[in-house]
Amino acid sequence: MAKNGGRQRPTLEMVAERAGVGRGTVSRVINGSAQVSPRTRDAVHTAITELGYSPNHAARTLVTRRTDTIALVVSEPRDRLFADPFFADIIRGVSSVLHERDLQLMLTTARSEAEHQRVGDYLAGFHVDGVLLVSLHRDDPLPSRLTDAGVPVVQGGLPHAGELTAPYYVEVDNAGGAREATRRLHSTGHRRIATVSGPMDMNAGVERLRGYREVVEEEGLSDDDVLVQEGDFSVDGGAVAMERLLDSGAEPDAVFVASDMMALGAMRVLRGRGLSVPGDLALVGFDDTPMAQHSDPPLTTVHQPTVRMGREMATLLTDVAIPRTEETANVVLDTHLVVRGSG
Repeated sequence: MAKNGGRQRPTLEMVAERAGVGRGTVSRVINGSAQVSPRTRDAVHTAITELGYSPNHAARTLVTRRTDTIALVVSEPRDRLFADPFFADIIRGVSSVLHERDLQLMLTTARSEAEHQRVGDYLAGFHVDGVLLVSLHRDDPLPSRLTDAGVPVVQGGLPHAGELTAPYYVEVDNAGGAREATRRLHSTGHRRIATVSGPMDMNAGVERLRGYREVVEEEGLSDDDVLVQEGDFSVDGGAVAMERLLDSGAEPDAVFVASDMMALGAMRVLRGRGLSVPGDLALVGFDDTPMAQHSDPPLTTVHQPTVRMGREMATLLTDVAIPRTEETANVVLDTHLVVRGSG
């Protein structure tokens, strides 16, 4: 017989005896059934507390087909998860909602083909009640695989413009934010405005480049191909793209950098070449991470409500996608410019 510190571990039968009800009634209370009177429910909960009974979670899962666990999958290498504050804010927002609903969070990353296969196998096996996907790339197989398997999924953004219409997603107005950033640079007297774009296999990268190009066309600004250099949303990627831009002979007087992390890398390169910001080159970023306030100079940037994005994703999953209260639903969050010292 199972022992725990010399004492018999409390059983379902012991709870039933203490509460003066049948074993099945205790099971119904533990599984949240509405077919139990408040008085009986209180008696069972009192017995559970007095005995220190812990329900068998695996057995409960078999009965309810619920795990009370939500997976958050970041489609990036593991080191990016801890280096970019964007992901920390998403996790904060998601966690706050799951805590309110007494649900657990499972966090994992997947970028390589082998990782996608491993994570996909696990999630498609219904080990979680639903999945949140962020930082999706064009080649990411998880959205379609999980949806085909019947797993409730909410996407943070779309994988790639025009390639998949997700039933449930939360997005920010990437193009609108990029337009505002580029207009800011134009309004302060700059005419050769370049951009360090995000990766073109991500919807955010595509949409932010689209917003930049719309303003360039509207204002009749120079649209030389060399004024567009692709980055990867990382500090090092921003630095490499800025090196290419400076070495191309493009001679921009301002740059819209499509993420704050890349803008920090761009500033590092400019400082290393003896160029000042905004004196020699004005910069505007995108994200409004905490680092933007502490860069030198402080970074003018587009604020996106990342914590709220996490909250909206978790709410959409738990309140709509899992119970299927609507077949499709999406949320698009506004952005706004935060003017500081860089441009």
